[in-house]
Amino acid sequence: MTPLLIFLLAGCFFIQPTNSLKCYTCNTQLNNDKCKTEKTCEEGSRACKTDVIALAGLFNIISKDCASQCDLSLKDFAVGKRNISCCYSDLCNTSGTHAFGVNLFHVALAVLTSIACLFLGNGL
Repeated sequence: MTPLLIFLLAGCFFIQPTNSLKCYTCNTQLNNDKCKTEKTCEEGSRACKTDVIALAGLFNIISKDCASQCDLSLKDFAVGKRNISCCYSDLCNTSGTHAFGVNLFHVALAVLTSIACLFLGNGL
């Protein structure tokens, strides 16, 4: 029975919370302060995406939206750079660029799974 319980707890990592993700959205803005419009993402959106194009170090063009798939990218061009970043929690794409967000649901499941394994390992 112990392997079955561990299997079921591990399977919980693949379950996503049912509430819809919220992201900040904007399209081709020169200032991050203009990217504060909140949007409830459509079903299937898993990430908040931020796309920043820095032109010759003079100014940035910022776009943000919900994304069903998000491929991280950092490209250098002759006249600037483009950085696409993603995060995975509500309103996590606040800044112009950022690191990955943490899904608290998965953190909580990891802690509960660890505690369950400790108790099962001790025969309780």
